[in-house]
Amino acid sequence: MPELPEVETTRRGIAPHLEGRRVTEVRAHNRRLRWPVPRAIGTPLVGQRLRGIRRRAKYLLLEFERGTLILHLGMSGSLRILDCDSPRGPHDHLELCFEGNRMLRLTDPRRFGAALWTTGEPSRHRLLASLGPEPLGPDFDGEHLYRKARGRRTAIKNLIMDSHVVVGVGNIYASEALFLAGIHPARAAGRISRERLQRLAEAIRTVLGRAIEAGGTTLQDFTRADGQPGYFAQELNVYGRENAPCPACATPIRRIVLGQRSTWYCPACQR
Repeated sequence: MPELPEVETTRRGIAPHLEGRRVTEVRAHNRRLRWPVPRAIGTPLVGQRLRGIRRRAKYLLLEFERGTLILHLGMSGSLRILDCDSPRGPHDHLELCFEGNRMLRLTDPRRFGAALWTTGEPSRHRLLASLGPEPLGPDFDGEHLYRKARGRRTAIKNLIMDSHVVVGVGNIYASEALFLAGIHPARAAGRISRERLQRLAEAIRTVLGRAIEAGGTTLQDFTRADGQPGYFAQELNVYGRENAPCPACATPIRRIVLGQRSTWYCPACQR
């Protein structure tokens, strides 16, 4: 599933090809995504200039002159920059053609993605209004985590994966950040000190920043039909490495299930 670094890599990859261009045509081939694509989505878009592309959590906000297109890649979605006459595949659901024969194509085999149009303030949209702060922004730090964790018995990994607490920290990066901070993923959030939560906030920033940098090496792929953003796999310390030696102490990595998700950790380094 695309996580925050992959979505940010996608944003950086497509923006230079589309920003400043006007939409010439919209093709909705399959409207049955997680939420149905509005039947008349092309009506307000054609003729509008794309002013910019922002990211909020795992959503991409394509800001036009008179509204915003909200895109979510779901479990298996991806975006490509292609020529407008490129052949369509069975899982290509939405295509936006721009001036200069540039096309943005949404491909989503499992159809958990979304494409929604709003003319209001995007931050007030029902999908975005209750989201927590950005982990790389100024409103996220150890003090924020401490306030959210106080009195909570929930596992710290589940807490940092809660989008109402902080956005974009998915399973991969939660496991990696907890390893970097030396915190056991199942430890009750309310029993962790302010100092350790500060280290965790810094670890989340570090891990996400490194992953975005790693994804940046694939930006050129967004001009090809087979382009895929990087997934940071070459730098993973614990995620998916059950029984492999810990890179810090050589203790075998363990796997447990928290919140119905597999979780990997080092029993010696994380307390």
